[in-house]
Amino acid sequence: MASAAEQLAANLNWGALSKATDLKKRIWFTLGALIVYRLGTYIPLPGIDPAVMRDIFSQNAGGILGMFDMFAGGALSRMTVFALNIMPYISASIIMQLMTTVSPSLEQLKKEGETGRKKINQYTRYLTVLITALQAYGIAAGLEGMSAGGAAAVLPAYQGFFFRFTTVVTLTGGTMFLMWLGEQITARGVGNGISLIIFAGIVANLPQAVAGTLELGRTGALSGALIALLLVMAVAVVFVIVFIERGQRRIIVQYPKRQVGNRVMGGESSHMPLKINTSGVIPPIFASSILLMPITVIGFTAQSGGPDWLTTLAAYLGRGTPLYLIIYVSAIVFFAFFYTAVVFNPTETADNLKRHGGFVPGIRPGKNTAEYLDYVLTRLTVLGAAYLAAVCLLPEILISQYSVPFYFGGTSLLIVVTVTMDTVAQVQSHLLAHQYEGLIKKAKLRGRRG
Repeated sequence: MASAAEQLAANLNWGALSKATDLKKRIWFTLGALIVYRLGTYIPLPGIDPAVMRDIFSQNAGGILGMFDMFAGGALSRMTVFALNIMPYISASIIMQLMTTVSPSLEQLKKEGETGRKKINQYTRYLTVLITALQAYGIAAGLEGMSAGGAAAVLPAYQGFFFRFTTVVTLTGGTMFLMWLGEQITARGVGNGISLIIFAGIVANLPQAVAGTLELGRTGALSGALIALLLVMAVAVVFVIVFIERGQRRIIVQYPKRQVGNRVMGGESSHMPLKINTSGVIPPIFASSILLMPITVIGFTAQSGGPDWLTTLAAYLGRGTPLYLIIYVSAIVFFAFFYTAVVFNPTETADNLKRHGGFVPGIRPGKNTAEYLDYVLTRLTVLGAAYLAAVCLLPEILISQYSVPFYFGGTSLLIVVTVTMDTVAQVQSHLLAHQYEGLIKKAKLRGRRG
């Protein structure tokens, strides 16, 4: 028989949204913040020639620069204040999470609860400023040497120290503003702010990518069969993503009976749900962040007349090359295991079960339960990592082999579908909480009348 909570969730309908005032405010705040983000992707850097930048990126639309521009919502091709997007913050978060596993002092901070978390977040912000400043300087130096059709990307009057200084300040300020905006969305809106910013950038490019692909099909540059294959592949990838993301392994947990006075308590059983993909969308985002920014800086430097070895390295690390694919898949697998270990600790979970009298049938509490949970989680993570690698790798291979400009690949689909599912789940949670509040108020009114 379904519980009261499950029955209430089953009767949930979107008509309740009109009565949930707090939820409507959160949704409007989220939409307003994303509109501010999109407006910022059209504010160019001082001294940039937009026409030349369009020509440069039209020649590299299918490469690494095009992929990063997709994540940035077109901000990189327009070279705007949000050109670096939120990627430096993600890189800083990766480094800090790695450091907490090797640094005793940071590990101790992590165990201090809310206070320690705030300090680690502060260190992450400082590291974000440093990473953004270094990447912005590399991009500024590369832009000064780039040209298209005989025209320089940076107007001659702006070149030099002044352009590099203003570029570093502007790009760093833009990334820090996006980081703050993402935190505000998480606290005062609906969904994870950082994920929604990346989501908004990808979705903003989707209509243009679809229109461009259909136009190539109309002119005969792409065959109708290939376009149909892309559509079928996108639908299949979405189906697989939804199926796997909702899949879970349920571990039965039994609680023994105990007598309290004249009453017998406990004796019920529940389950511990372990998702097949415990790490979620984090591994592809982390892997893309690790790859894209260094490769982007290398590409800018190589195009501006840098050393020959940089040009060779940029060629080997081009999108779709074997080296790029190997590094990409390796990074996804690594971060799948790493992030799973961060979010789920089998030893702590086993200790909590033992403390509350719970046990897994057939497994002794304590160390044996921790080993069993670790065994199950490792097997699930192998499946999750293989799924992430396949979803992200297959479109990359097809796009690189057939030079399809429709670069809405597996990584993007994974981010869009997962963020959408998480955001909808949060909206439903708010609606459910609103209905609970309504039931509690009605119960109190009936109690007063009685």
